[in-house]
Amino acid sequence: MSRAAGYARVAAVGGAGLAYAILAHRSNTADSGRAGVLLALAPMLVAVLVIGWRSRHRLPAMALALAACAAALLALPLLQQHTSLIYWIEHAVTQSLLCIAFARSLAPGRVSMVTLFARMVHGTLAPAMERYTRQVTLAWSIFFGTMALVSTALFFAAPVKVWSGFANFLTAPLIALMFIVEYAVRRRMLPDVEHAGIVAGVQAFWKTPR
Repeated sequence: MSRAAGYARVAAVGGAGLAYAILAHRSNTADSGRAGVLLALAPMLVAVLVIGWRSRHRLPAMALALAACAAALLALPLLQQHTSLIYWIEHAVTQSLLCIAFARSLAPGRVSMVTLFARMVHGTLAPAMERYTRQVTLAWSIFFGTMALVSTALFFAAPVKVWSGFANFLTAPLIALMFIVEYAVRRRMLPDVEHAGIVAGVQAFWKTPR
């Protein structure tokens, strides 16, 4: 994929994400009825269907996934009363799972997550780069863990509007800021290493199966 195509893809994903964030924030701050709860459920239902489709036992997995979707649709009247709670669960669980995934990759005998991304971009890594990417993996783990904690604290201690603003409008910019800061730190700490651009790092992140 060319650099221009990479930027276009990132822009398209960013635009779609922003549109969803605006609609989600509106659902959290105004009574949007069934449309709001359907919007809240959409990411989880899509994730369940994708996991079922990619399962080694596709038929029973898809049957369970479809049953879960049907149950959610039947429970819409009840779920409609807890739309914001659904959004919080999605946000906090996503950040927590990312924290766990990055942290687990630091266990002895494992390849750290960022090391894996770097190998996808550069191939074989120098020892200094291997050490650096493990440190960055730890930084990302701390970042996602902090995001989950802040999200939870705001949801239960602040007005829903404040939490929704954080979850919907600050999550993506903060992740982008992490990429930018990491890139700047990498260029300073490893000046003799060939540095891939931020878009290449994002693409490696999304292409990694796990």
